[in-house]
Amino acid sequence: MKIKHFFLMLVMALTVSFPAYALDLHSARSAGIVGEKADGYVAVIQDSSEAKALVAEVNSKRQAEYARIAAQNGQTVDVVAKLAAVQIIGKLNKGEYYQDPSGAWVRR
Repeated sequence: MKIKHFFLMLVMALTVSFPAYALDLHSARSAGIVGEKADGYVAVIQDSSEAKALVAEVNSKRQAEYARIAAQNGQTVDVVAKLAAVQIIGKLNKGEYYQDPSGAWVRR
């Protein structure tokens, strides 16, 4: 039951915490400028200062949210981030990029 509660909190937190920049992130993912990594963070695929700034902002906010969830659930930030990655990657739209476990970029 605790694991089920943990996953529910994780999904809710991710949904609530990203709306302010979700459109920009969504657009960047759709354009193939950034992609989702298997560690729960985003990375630049097409290098630009705008992409780097977006990635820094998104990753900073994700790290803070992962830390909050980890503290509430007695988990490490890495565990929470990797669980979030599975959820995020599973919801990507067709054509968006993600890293597979080997580190290769794959287009959904």
